[in-house]
Amino acid sequence: MISMPDEDQALFDGWLRTKQRKSERRRSQDPHVHRGLRFVFYGRMSTSGYQDRRAARFWQMEIAERLVDGHGEIMDSFFDEGCSRTRAWHRRPAAARLLAALADPERGFDAIVVGEYERAFCGRQFEDLVPVLEESGVQLWLPEASGRVDFADDAHRTLMSVLGAQSEREVMRTRNRVIQAMRAQTCDQGRYLGGRPPYGYRLVDGGSHPNRVHAKWGRRLQKLEPDPATAPHVEWIFERRLAGHSIAGIARTLNERAVPSPSGSDVDRNRHRSDSAWSVQTVAAILGNPRYTGRQVWNLWGARSRPHGLTCGYAAAGSHSLIRPPRTGRRRIEVWPGSAIGWSGRGGVCCSAW
Repeated sequence: MISMPDEDQALFDGWLRTKQRKSERRRSQDPHVHRGLRFVFYGRMSTSGYQDRRAARFWQMEIAERLVDGHGEIMDSFFDEGCSRTRAWHRRPAAARLLAALADPERGFDAIVVGEYERAFCGRQFEDLVPVLEESGVQLWLPEASGRVDFADDAHRTLMSVLGAQSEREVMRTRNRVIQAMRAQTCDQGRYLGGRPPYGYRLVDGGSHPNRVHAKWGRRLQKLEPDPATAPHVEWIFERRLAGHSIAGIARTLNERAVPSPSGSDVDRNRHRSDSAWSVQTVAAILGNPRYTGRQVWNLWGARSRPHGLTCGYAAAGSHSLIRPPRTGRRRIEVWPGSAIGWSGRGGVCCSAW
């Protein structure tokens, strides 16, 4: 056995007592917390194409682990990828599985820990989740609350309400900035905002990228231009509709003339489609597409998400050349009963959805 001088032994004992006191200070005095509390981690990232999943999960997990250090251990994790914070929990894949686990008496965890409030909640989502957590007896830990959220504490409830409002405000502010930036890029710069070019158009080089960093990487702008091979077919479709022909008759004539359909003219991007014939829905989609008026359209919302059953989005005029039938003037083209596109010399669009 190795013997130590009295001075060294006293120094070692003092160091050991200091470590023990630090450990005791880290131990929570909350009566709801006991040694070995079982946690599950929940995290989220908004996009999958512009964010690194491993990096996003790492920093959120790191904050969560630091928060629960000395109180328990993270047993499992639930991480949503490509989900907006505005989406309700039951509509997020990982969050929905976590909600299903809460209903299981043998769930194997006692608390949920989140690395950042905005990763989990927005608006009134926290208030909607509280009754579920109280019924199941599961705690919620947040760094903004410095640990466990006390659902019965008015101060904690007020803090969560403020954070929810700030989270929702951040979404709206970012959305407005992006929409205005896209409108400016389309109107002032004529930039193409992405997506598959409509039938009758093709993508051509639009010049160097205005962002010097992107230009240094070799990225260039693109713009829409009428396709000499397919644009005449689009004009013919509008001419026939203006002449009073039915959509079914137009589709039948196109098939009889062996005109390549949108999927048949671009086989490489439509390998999942085996039928290359024209259909009524295809012709109607072309007649109802505002892009043929020279407008760039983005951020379309389906009828289920909008009041009065209307489809809404954002449009900017003058972004590309329009494909318009000759001698149409300001005549209106009816696609389906109750919806129409108004053609004018400036490429105006007017229908039930716009």
